[in-house]
Amino acid sequence: MKLESAKVVEIFKNSVSDWHKEEVLSPNPFPQSSLEFLFYQKNQIDTIQWHVEDEIRRPDLPDKELVQFKRKIDALNQERTDLVEQIDDQISALYKSVEKKPNARMNSETPAWLIDRMSILELKIYHMKEQTERKDVSPEHIQTCQNKLNVLLEQRIDLSKCLDELLDDLSKGDKFYKVYRQMKMYNDKNLNPSLYTKQA
Repeated sequence: MKLESAKVVEIFKNSVSDWHKEEVLSPNPFPQSSLEFLFYQKNQIDTIQWHVEDEIRRPDLPDKELVQFKRKIDALNQERTDLVEQIDDQISALYKSVEKKPNARMNSETPAWLIDRMSILELKIYHMKEQTERKDVSPEHIQTCQNKLNVLLEQRIDLSKCLDELLDDLSKGDKFYKVYRQMKMYNDKNLNPSLYTKQA
């Protein structure tokens, strides 16, 4: 596939819609080795986490379930991070033969982390649009949510433009980026003192 923002947004929109039909992981329609597969899988994880984050804020949630949800969020966060790094690996491979110009500027954000923000944004758009369609709230609530939705739709345009410009700059050697692995410590039994001291 030609990597461009319009295709990325389309995949995310379809993923969000697919998940909400049954509220379970949807079969990934793309070949497993493809970037499209990773984009779809990434958004499915984000969608699950979105709803777990909703549930964990219920005031009537028993403590036992709260702990279970927190552990699920940790696992989803790790899976999300792993997927972002896989996406970066594939995108980096697309530009490995491009010669970096002497005056090339470094981008602080990798393409995959920008795409990560775009994935979350599609969830915000979907759920804010839901709010504008409710029949059990005041007109003021509808208008407030519509105003927010308008901002989110503008942000979609802006982030899409940023991604396309970054990809264009990368293809010309005008920009480059470095991939720094997240190196999360709290999930690692060898790096989190609360885990390795308990083991000892």
